[in-house]
Amino acid sequence: MQVKDFNELTECGCDQHPSSSGVLINCLIGSVFVINSYLLNWVGVDSFAAELCAIIGALVLGLPIISTAVKDLLKGQVYMNELVALAILASFVQQDFKSAGLISFFMLLSLVIEQKSAVGARASIEALVKLTPRTARLLGENGEEVEVDAVSLEPGASILVRAGENFPADGIVESGATTVNEASITGESLPYDKVEGETVFAGTENLTGLVKVRVVRAGDDTTLGKVRHMIEQAESNKSPVMRLIDKYVGFYTPTVLVIAAMVWFFTGDMDRVVAVLVVACPCAIVLAAPSATVAALAAAARSGLLFKDVSHLEVLAEADAFVFDKTGTLTKGNLAVSLLHPMEGVDPQELLSVAVQAECVSNHPVAEAIRKLADDVGVKYQNELSGDEQVGKGVEVNMMQQTFRAGRLTWFKALGLDCEAAELSLQSEKARGLSIVAVARDRKVLGWIGLSDEVREHCAEMVHSLKRYRQLKLCMVTGDNGSVASKVAKAVGIDFVKSSCLPEDKVAFVEDLRKSGAKVVVIGDGVNDAPALAAGDSSVAMGAVGSDIAVNSAAIALMNTDLRKIPFLLKLARRTKAVMNQNISVGLLFVIGGLYLSAMGLLSPVVAAVIHTCSSLFIIFNSARLIKE
Repeated sequence: MQVKDFNELTECGCDQHPSSSGVLINCLIGSVFVINSYLLNWVGVDSFAAELCAIIGALVLGLPIISTAVKDLLKGQVYMNELVALAILASFVQQDFKSAGLISFFMLLSLVIEQKSAVGARASIEALVKLTPRTARLLGENGEEVEVDAVSLEPGASILVRAGENFPADGIVESGATTVNEASITGESLPYDKVEGETVFAGTENLTGLVKVRVVRAGDDTTLGKVRHMIEQAESNKSPVMRLIDKYVGFYTPTVLVIAAMVWFFTGDMDRVVAVLVVACPCAIVLAAPSATVAALAAAARSGLLFKDVSHLEVLAEADAFVFDKTGTLTKGNLAVSLLHPMEGVDPQELLSVAVQAECVSNHPVAEAIRKLADDVGVKYQNELSGDEQVGKGVEVNMMQQTFRAGRLTWFKALGLDCEAAELSLQSEKARGLSIVAVARDRKVLGWIGLSDEVREHCAEMVHSLKRYRQLKLCMVTGDNGSVASKVAKAVGIDFVKSSCLPEDKVAFVEDLRKSGAKVVVIGDGVNDAPALAAGDSSVAMGAVGSDIAVNSAAIALMNTDLRKIPFLLKLARRTKAVMNQNISVGLLFVIGGLYLSAMGLLSPVVAAVIHTCSSLFIIFNSARLIKE
């Protein structure tokens, strides 16, 4: 006979698979009756009403499992459904309807949770598809614009992309200049200035200018298309971790039936047979994993950690490598001014005043960061000014017969300004790892402003807590350049850094770690992290600030920005695995010991029922300790 597990309840013996919502309704209705039974017994109002409620609750909860088990048996197949059905029927035989309802409730609830784990991949792919426009402006031979489906674009075609639109294909800028937000691909918080000859990616956002692009790759061949493919592949290749109880499913039910038959054959004592069936009722074993899982989920939810795939609790317990994204995960993903460096004879306030006056005409993230600092320290500037913003170079504003400029030193040099002192100062240690904006008034370079992405609070504390676990490897992968990555890694205490990574590089890094035998947990927040999140043994997405794609690709979502929850998650996973092992060990001890004593005639059916109840209560209370984590 073919042997499978309870997780396949929705795949066996039914023409129509019951949906998770239908199973959940059963759980809710049945649990109301079972709870009402307990309440009626407690207040001592009506024992008949209490018993009736318990019977109705047990039937509502147990019939889906029993009916599926019967269909499986008629097909000559043995599933874990029969194991659970045996527990329910044994409880009915001893008229313990509350236990029957309790077993059914936990198993159905566990099934609902597990069914939800398949939703992530589909939602991830749908969100990725939305990033790429459905139409594109194709330029004809005579220069006319023709709106066509983006999927029909072919390499070599020329398209126009206006400010505020997403690029429909990978390509090379033929004419025009603009600023592009590539966070969806590289994870870099600082937008890139794109001029003629530079590459743009499908799904990235054109922020400022009109550009003509020659298509290089379209459809599934684009970088974003590859990201989508990697998510699909990683999800399909990822094997679910089986619960420890599944190790015993294949032989447990037949073994118990054989033992009962042998007791009847050798003794002819029906009391012994009933005692064997009662004590073998696998309530404790069946409850071992689900009860611990539900308690762990409650503790995790209270801390803002939402599981989409509960099997990852076991994966996390065995984790020995954590891979962190930088931008948006270890850092806030927002540019902020971190250093003002005026030239000799220039006051810092004067430097900031000129810079903010120049940047007042720009919507570039650099300009927003400089304006924020000016507002915070009370530096005044005029908003209603006209100026010239040169993409890839900087901005220029004329005011009170003076010219204020902010931008790249290479632009200043092209204008003939003396940049020697500023260039020398940029070679200092304090300039490393910063994005630099030079500032000038008229023909004089006043200095430069360094911007960086702020490291999240508690990052260093989180890393320190993880380092307490011996042989735990901590890594950071990012699309940023080496100097920026090294600076952030040093600030938080991570020793291993890999920079300038595209999504496929991150996936390759994760896969290399896995090939070396490591159990890898990936933590990220952006579209560019989604393939790596899906490729890891387990994954955590920054749900409070991250993209929907990252959240849907990960097994766990952190619904706040407190990274101290990562060490808590590891501790909770290890405690949950320990509790599961304890539960299974105790459950097996009760069953094996009870079977021996029952077969020898040393346990009556009543005492066997007491032992069965005690083992179930032990499992429930032992699991409940996890809620206090």
